[in-house]
Amino acid sequence: MNVDPTRVFDRPIERSLIAQLRKFAARRIRYEVIGLIFVVMTINLADRAAMSIAATPMSAELHLNHLQLGWIFSSFAWAYTVFQLAGGWALDRFGAKRTYTGAVFLWSFCVAGVGFAPLFGQHAASALIFALIFMVGMAAAPCYPANAKIVAAWFPAAERGTASAIFNATQYFAAAAFTPALALLAANFGWRSVFFAMGAIGIAAGVLFALRLKGPLDHPRLTAEEREFIEAGGGTLDMAGKSRDSGPAAMQGMPARRQISFDTFRRLLQNRVLLGISLAQYCISTLSFFFIMWFPVYLVQERHISLLHAGILASVPAICGFSGGILGGMLSDLLLRRGRTLTVARKVPIYVGMLMASTIMACNYVSADWLVVTIMALAFFGKGFGALGWAVIADTSPVNASGLTASVFNTFSSLSGITTPIAIGYLVHTTHSFNGALVFVGAHALLAIASYALVVGTISRIDPI
Repeated sequence: MNVDPTRVFDRPIERSLIAQLRKFAARRIRYEVIGLIFVVMTINLADRAAMSIAATPMSAELHLNHLQLGWIFSSFAWAYTVFQLAGGWALDRFGAKRTYTGAVFLWSFCVAGVGFAPLFGQHAASALIFALIFMVGMAAAPCYPANAKIVAAWFPAAERGTASAIFNATQYFAAAAFTPALALLAANFGWRSVFFAMGAIGIAAGVLFALRLKGPLDHPRLTAEEREFIEAGGGTLDMAGKSRDSGPAAMQGMPARRQISFDTFRRLLQNRVLLGISLAQYCISTLSFFFIMWFPVYLVQERHISLLHAGILASVPAICGFSGGILGGMLSDLLLRRGRTLTVARKVPIYVGMLMASTIMACNYVSADWLVVTIMALAFFGKGFGALGWAVIADTSPVNASGLTASVFNTFSSLSGITTPIAIGYLVHTTHSFNGALVFVGAHALLAIASYALVVGTISRIDPI
């Protein structure tokens, strides 16, 4: 009997399956929220990866050496660091959605602008690129703190590790999904086309984000059952900047949100747990910035691999890093559900992951390209597996200053974005080799373990400040 393919979904089984999927999604609006964050952060990280793909042909056209390239790479992090506290203030004042949406549009326009920089001449182009990437960093400054604020609002503690791992793993997914395509684009249409394409994609994502993202207290499709589940599990329900009369804080008789002041900032900096977590994040981010900024350059210039093949090979460690990030978050939440303390559930994946990440130094002792890629894959799987800093921040931030706390934490992380590109550029420029750079990166993985073991101590919620 002939079956009309246009009516295949009229069958009872298919209709039932679709109905079940819709019912599942309707009861788990928080999954859509983490999906939106995943999309936007993937594009944000792909924008940063675009610079590493364009670096070799761009530096050849503009006659840039490794040290100059390192300074351009660091321009993102200069702004990202300087505007962290302002971004945290904006989150607490205006809320996550408005701050985040404006950031997406601003950075996308600036990324597209990089493609026009050579029109102003060789010398002006490098300064303009630095300025535009600086603007991208300024726009992106509130994004990770906003992610932590959104996750804390939408997810109970037992799901927070996985949710944080999902948005944290976007750095690897972005590299895996975009690096080969961007390399192909650069090889066929020139390096400027990379920035035009990423700018257009970012603007489209900003529109989607603005239309779909809402807070738990404002979402028209959030069921009472899901809201109670989030609230009972420790979700704050508060994604807006202004304090609310509803939510767990109000229900438990907690005092209203107090004015964020310099004294709040000072007390945060004096907290040992926060400082230890932030120091470890600085070290972990060193691996991230090496991979995002320098890894394709390493493959092309140290291993003498073509740009197109480097883009393809770079996706292998990226896929492993993404897998490690998801698995690390899932393991952490599994340990928590099985009765382990929050400290054990978060620290075990971090220790195991950073030990694996430190193996990046072994690349100095092998010559085969396939072995280099294998070691890098192991190292970045480990880095992803142990990158639970944002989950820990969501677990520990005081409820009255979550945006500012996340920004303090992210400031330490972004400082690595300044030091890592410049340090690696200096090492490569002076030694004409990446050997010292790989030791520099691997040692930071071991320092992250030391910080969690010796400084952080017990992981628990910091009292309201």
